[in-house]
Amino acid sequence: MPLSPHRFLPLLAAVIGLLLDGCASRPINPPLPQVDKKAGYRYVTRPPRDNAADALIVLAFSGGGTRAAAFSYGVLEELRRTEIVNAAGRKVRLLDEVDVITGVSGGSFTALAYGLYGEKLFDEYEKRFLKRNVQGELIGRFFAPKNWTSLWSDNWGRSEMAADLYNEILFENATFGDLLNKPGPLILATATDISTGSRLGFTQDDFDLICSDLGKVELARAAASSSAVPLVLSPVTFNNYGGTCGYRAPSWVAAVADPANRARPAGRALQRYKEMQAFLDGANRPYLHLVDGGVSDNLGMRAVLEALESWEAARGVGRGASIDAYRRVVVFVVNSLSQPKQNWDRSERPPGDIAILIKAAGVPIDRYSYEAVELLKDLIARWQTARALRSASAFAGGNNPALARASNVPDIDVYAIDVSFAADPEAADRDVLNDLPTSFVLADAEVDLLRASAGRTVRASPDFQRLLRDVGVSVVPKPLAAPAPASR
Repeated sequence: MPLSPHRFLPLLAAVIGLLLDGCASRPINPPLPQVDKKAGYRYVTRPPRDNAADALIVLAFSGGGTRAAAFSYGVLEELRRTEIVNAAGRKVRLLDEVDVITGVSGGSFTALAYGLYGEKLFDEYEKRFLKRNVQGELIGRFFAPKNWTSLWSDNWGRSEMAADLYNEILFENATFGDLLNKPGPLILATATDISTGSRLGFTQDDFDLICSDLGKVELARAAASSSAVPLVLSPVTFNNYGGTCGYRAPSWVAAVADPANRARPAGRALQRYKEMQAFLDGANRPYLHLVDGGVSDNLGMRAVLEALESWEAARGVGRGASIDAYRRVVVFVVNSLSQPKQNWDRSERPPGDIAILIKAAGVPIDRYSYEAVELLKDLIARWQTARALRSASAFAGGNNPALARASNVPDIDVYAIDVSFAADPEAADRDVLNDLPTSFVLADAEVDLLRASAGRTVRASPDFQRLLRDVGVSVVPKPLAAPAPASR
C-alpha cells in the first residue's frame, strides 16, 4: 500500500536527518591572532637538551608507505645502538644527539611517532603500525556502509577517515601542542599544496605564513596530509588566514629578494621566498588543499637545502652570528626508493595505461629526489672550496670578488650520509628490497629485512665512518642478529 503524503513527508524528513547526522565535517585549524617567534612548535622553542651545541644532526625520512616507515625505523634503531663520546667527555647514544627529523608520507609516521613517544616507540611501533595491515583496515572503512554518508560530504573525504584510523592505532588524538615540551628533536612532517606545488611543513614557522595555530592540529592530520596520495586518498583541506597576524619575513629574505644582490645563493631560496608570498595571500587563497609531501619533495630534503642556503644568505646580510656556533652539520638521507624490475623492453607490446600512469607519476618524483641529493653534495663541495679559498694566503687581505662571495659561506663541515637500498652492501637483499611495494602492508619478515638493511647501510657509509672518527669513535657498533631473507 503506497504511503500517503502526510505519512511519507515525515518519514523522508527523518531519513534526511539521519543522513545529515551521519555526514562528518573536517576539523578547522584555528587562526593565529599574532605571530610570536618565541612561542609555538618550532626549533627555537624546543626544550633545552644536553647534546652537542656545535653540531646539527638531521634525519630526512623519505616517502614509500610501510616500506619507508620500516626503513626509517631501522635508522633510529641503529643510532640508538651507536655510542659516542660528547664534548663533555660523556658517553651518549648518537640518537640522543639528533636535532631535527623531517618526514614525508610513510616516513612521516615514524618521525611523528618518535616525536610523540620517544623511547617508548621501540616497544610498541612494530605492533601498532609496522606489522599491521593498515591498508586493509583503511579499505574496510572505505567500504563500510556506515561511513558512506560521511564520504559523500563535500569537506570530509578519504584522508579524514584515514586520519581517524591513525588516531586510533597510533597517535591517540595527540596534537602538536602535546609535542611542545617533549624532549628530543624537532619533527618536521611535510605535505604539498596541490594548487602551487609548494611544500608546507607542519611547524609553527610555516603555519605563521597562513596565520594558523599549529598547536591545535592533530598529528594524525599531519600524517594524513603528508601521505595523501593523489587519486587514492583525498586532499586534506586547511583554512588559510595568511596576511592577518603581522607576519614578518626572516632576515635571509632580504638577501634573496634583492635583485641587485649578485652574491645571493642559488634559486632554491628565491623559489621558497615566492612560495611564502603565495601562502601569505589568505584573502585570495582562503583554503589550502594538501596532498602527499612526495609530490614536492619525496626525500624531505628541500627544507634542509633551503635552511643551508638561508644560512648563507643570512651571513651575506650580516645576520649569521648564531650560525657560526656550528662546526658540523650531519644529514642522514634515508631514501626508501624501490626500483622493481620490469620487462617492458623485452616485448614489442607496450605496457598498459595503468602501468604507464603509475610510472609517469613516479619518474619525476624519483628524478627530483636524485637531484636533491646531488644538490646537497654540490653545496658541500662549494662550501669546502670556499673554506679553502678563505684560508689561502694568496687572497689574504685582497679585494677579490671570489673571496667576498666565499666569506658568506659558513665555516661548517657537512656530512651527507646516504641510507638507501642502492647503498646496502648486501647485494643479495637489494633485489628483495627493490621489489617491495609502496603500500601500507608488508609481511613481518619484510619489515625486519628493511630494519636490518637500514642498520648495515648506515654502518657502511663512508661519511658515517668519517663522522665516527671525527667524534673520536674508532669501533663501529655491532649489528643485531639479521633476520632471515624475506621472499615474496
